Amino acid sequence: MRRRDFERRLAASATFIQLAPEQIEALWRHYELVERWNARINLTRVVELEEAVRVHYAESLFVAGRLPAEARTVVDVGSGAGFPGLVIAVAKPAVRVTLLESDLRKAAFLREASDWVPNIRVEARRSREVEGRWDAVVSRAVRAEEVMELGERVAKWILLVGTAQPGESPGWSWTAEELPGQRGKLWIGERGGGV
Repeated sequence: MRRRDFERRLAASATFIQLAPEQIEALWRHYELVERWNARINLTRVVELEEAVRVHYAESLFVAGRLPAEARTVVDVGSGAGFPGLVIAVAKPAVRVTLLESDLRKAAFLREASDWVPNIRVEARRSREVEGRWDAVVSRAVRAEEVMELGERVAKWILLVGTAQPGESPGWSWTAEELPGQRGKLWIGERGGGV
């Protein structure tokens, strides 16, 4: 019953994306795991089914739908419960997603949650300790300065879920889109001339 309710609410909240049955099943399994783990560690304040679908899953799917078509690798800064990174990995199986989470307990949760999502890697590190290259950096509920610092070093695009425009940064052009439910904006930054 709850599984069908999850699917129905997801279809109503995320009308902008089509998901296959196995993707919906993966998101449902993730939701069940969030509920179980949230009783032990604080992954999120929002766990009630209707609100979780609207706030966490629909927003994360919206971000997935706004990834540039050329993006094949993504790093999610401060993944927490897996929003938006894990949801992006489910929605975009051809994209390799790194979930970056410095809290070791949350990183353990993410490792368990990614057992059925093969295109995920979890790193229990702070963003300033990370080296490498990704096409895009995504983040939600993390200080914009921290995300920008990483983006400056490793990516061509930054997708930042928030309410305020990121600070000025030479070489980046920004566009904004209203999030579903008008809960703020998705800021999309593109570096001029590549990485």
